Formats: sequence, C-alpha cells, structure tokens
Amino acid sequence: MRDVVPGMIGAMDIELADVTEANWRDVAAVRPHADQNRFVAPTTYYLCLCHYGGQWNPLAVVADGAVVGFVMWAEDTDSSRWIGGLVVDSAAQRQGVGSAAVQALLDRFAAESDCHEAALSYQPENVAARSLYASLGFVEGDEWDDDEIVARCRV
Repeated sequence: MRDVVPGMIGAMDIELADVTEANWRDVAAVRPHADQNRFVAPTTYYLCLCHYGGQWNPLAVVADGAVVGFVMWAEDTDSSRWIGGLVVDSAAQRQGVGSAAVQALLDRFAAESDCHEAALSYQPENVAARSLYASLGFVEGDEWDDDEIVARCRV
C-alpha cells in the first residue's frame, strides 16, 4: 500500500511515499553535498536502521516523479513523533525540498488524534538544519540526544 502526502515546493509537486521494492534503489542513491556527510549518515544506513531497528518508518521524498530525498519517522512512548534521517539529494537542494518534506510530516502528524508533538535532533553546528527547523516552529530546549540538540514542535 502506498502512503503519499502531497505538498508543493515552488512549481514542483512533492510527496512522501513508502519505500518499496520499486524505489529503494533510488532512495539508496540519494547523496547530499560532500560537506554535509559529517551531519548525516548514508541513506543505506538509515534504510537498514528502519528495517532492522524496528521503530523507524522510511519514506522517500519524491518531486516530479523522481526520488530526491529520504526521511524517517517513529512514534515515541508518549505518542509524540520523531523525525530523523532527513537527507536531500545534492541536485535537489536549495529548492525547498527539506522544508516541504518536514511540513508534510508535521501535517500528517497533526491529523493523528493522539499526536501532540514532533521532535528531532541535530548537531548544533549544522546551521542549515538549525535554521530550517526553527523556521518550521521547532524550538530547542535543554534536551540532548548524544551529541545532538533536541528541538520540539507542537502539532
């Protein structure tokens, strides 16, 4: 079954689609700019985490019919949702793909009656991520996940 959440970035349609047998190779081929590799793991690592880790749900970020990114989400014990592993392919960056993907997830979470909050984490020196998430309403607190600061957003 395909789970699709539509959105818009500029004149480009964007959707979040299940990772399937038909698109997992395209997801695995998503590569950020080389200087971003210190902030994100390869998408193949995230796919393995989703498959073997048990709690993460993988989604392909699709624009104009092509996979341009990856994101995963999980439900916490308090019914909040975690967003992780957001990777946008270098060729699709600076077009609003990351923002549209996170907003589509927030919209999806808001439609779930038991979800009240979304959370994510990032390294404090990742200025681009920090700015993106703040623009979408995420607020940093005193909470840390290893070397990453946690930011939360009401949905």
